[in-house]
Amino acid sequence: MTATAPRPFGRALCAMITPFTATGALDPDAARANAARLVAEGCDGIVLSGTTGESPTTTDAEKSALLRAVRAEVGDGVPLLSGVGGPDTAAALRLARQAEEAGADGLLVVSPYYSRPPQAAVEAYFLRVAESTGLPLMVYDIPGRTGVRIEPATLLRLAEHPRVVAVKDCSLDLLGATKVLARTSLAYYSGSEELNLPLYAVGGAGYVSTVANVAPRQVRAPLDAFDAGRTDEAARLNGLTARLVELMMASGLPGTVTAKALLDAGPVREPLQPAGREAADGLRKAHEELLAA
Repeated sequence: MTATAPRPFGRALCAMITPFTATGALDPDAARANAARLVAEGCDGIVLSGTTGESPTTTDAEKSALLRAVRAEVGDGVPLLSGVGGPDTAAALRLARQAEEAGADGLLVVSPYYSRPPQAAVEAYFLRVAESTGLPLMVYDIPGRTGVRIEPATLLRLAEHPRVVAVKDCSLDLLGATKVLARTSLAYYSGSEELNLPLYAVGGAGYVSTVANVAPRQVRAPLDAFDAGRTDEAARLNGLTARLVELMMASGLPGTVTAKALLDAGPVREPLQPAGREAADGLRKAHEELLAA
């Protein structure tokens, strides 16, 4: 099924960190270098200004500058998505138009958070963003952060819009994803590394990964093996990533913090705080072990 699954933005996408200087300013040069490294090491798409990119604490101008810098570096052959969305529909529409002007290939649109709107309002919000530009949308279902699920029934209706083409799925509901996959042409991208391979095996398009910031080849390897028909090897390679995934994504620290603890990418912005020494040492050990495996 994966051989024919729609992949509008590629297969192996990284939710890229946003580099800052030592004083906390946006570092476009570091962003360019980081994007070039990710592409060279197997990422065929990049998501900017998502959760991992610290979108809640970057300005509209910084989001645009980041996108323009990365586009200049990677050219037109690498799909770039820009994160938009939030609790204010008007702000989401403004960011969507700005991203289109800055050269995005698509929009990662997180569901409205904090206010916990009902499903009819969630649907209306996505349709408003879809109508605001000519760009395709990847809707971002991450109820653990937003407080509201994009229910499968809502996704079925959203799939009828021609610019709603993909889902970044952090719902941890493989059954729900399978049901939507069976009834729509939506491209499902795993947003939870522990489900990258399982979701791919039932027809997913690939992943949008935070861990890919620090181990892009290793995160991609299970999918490459699966595509080659080496399912046992895919499972083995997937298992090798488990310890680093656990420490980066399930240790109680945000993925932005753990990724930056392993990269020379400057500080995180408050209210986030850097990883402590013990956590950073554990991350480095697991990272080194994975790269050496």
